[in-house]
Amino acid sequence: MTNKNMATDFGGSWPKLEPLESWQDTCATVHMWTQVVGKIRLMLSPDLNHCWGSTLYVTTRGLTTSPIPYGIFTFAIDFDFVEHRLLITTSPGEQRSFPLAPMTVAEFYRKIMQALGELDIKIKIFARPVEVEVAIPFILP
Repeated sequence: MTNKNMATDFGGSWPKLEPLESWQDTCATVHMWTQVVGKIRLMLSPDLNHCWGSTLYVTTRGLTTSPIPYGIFTFAIDFDFVEHRLLITTSPGEQRSFPLAPMTVAEFYRKIMQALGELDIKIKIFARPVEVEVAIPFILP
């Protein structure tokens, strides 16, 4: 296998995306999922200006929180968009994951909080999105 320039592999330009209308619902759902994960990171990270502690970082496979301090260990939450999985790993070596499949934001919230609980990570977040027109709570009554 030889190393190739990405621009060469794509014929000199990036591949075309489907029109937004065809994946708008997916985009909106992933936006809300990332808000849940960002709020988890924000609650446990040191205070930084303007909520910079909620930032997710791009990886070769998706997005990550990077290590989040929790007691005497750290953990990270990764969106793996290649394998379509959410993965939570801890510095002691434990992990939990679940498929990123079609589900409501409330179901995603329930699954991630359950996975964190199984790892003995106890956290409470403001369970409502921010800076969106319609702020449907993550937890439905």
